Amino acid sequence: MELPLQYPLEKPKKIRVVVEVSGKFLEQLEIGMIFEHLPERVITQEENARFCDITCNPQPLHLDADFAAASPYGQIIVNSLYTLGLLIGVSVEDTTLGTTLGNLGMEQTEFPHPVFIGDRLRFRTEVQAKRESRSKPDRGVVWLRHWASNQRNEIVCECVRKAMMLRKTPA
Repeated sequence: MELPLQYPLEKPKKIRVVVEVSGKFLEQLEIGMIFEHLPERVITQEENARFCDITCNPQPLHLDADFAAASPYGQIIVNSLYTLGLLIGVSVEDTTLGTTLGNLGMEQTEFPHPVFIGDRLRFRTEVQAKRESRSKPDRGVVWLRHWASNQRNEIVCECVRKAMMLRKTPA
C-alpha cells in the first residue's frame, strides 16, 4: 500500500555528524612527540609472498629459499616495500587516522638491515616538523620520521613521511 504524499514537503533537516578519530589534528602534533606503535609484528613468508605477488615482483631473494640460501644473506629476505608499507600502515591509527588528506611524499627512505622471515618488528614515529598551509586555512603539513626495528634492535627501515593534515579548527 502506497502512502499518499503530504504537501508541502518539509525540507530535510541538516544533521551534523561527529566522528571520533584516533589520528591527531595538526594542532595536536607537537614537534618532538614520539609514538611507540602497537602491535609488534612477526613477519611471515606467506605475507611476504602475497605482497610480492600483488606487486608483480618475482625476485627470487624474496621467494625462493634455495636461491636465497646461496645469497650473502643465506636465507630469504623480506620485500623492502612490504616493510615500508607495514611501517607506515601501523603508524596510521596513532597519527593520521581520519585526520589526513593524504601523503605528499616519502623522503630519506632507507633499509639499513634486511628483514628475515620470522623477525619481530617494532615501530616508532617522531614528529619532526610542521607548518600551516599558506593557502588553505583548514590544513597544514607535517613531517613524520618513522622507524622499524627488529628483535636484535637493528633499524630495518626508516623514512620521513610528509603528510597533509587537517586542522581541528581552521585558522
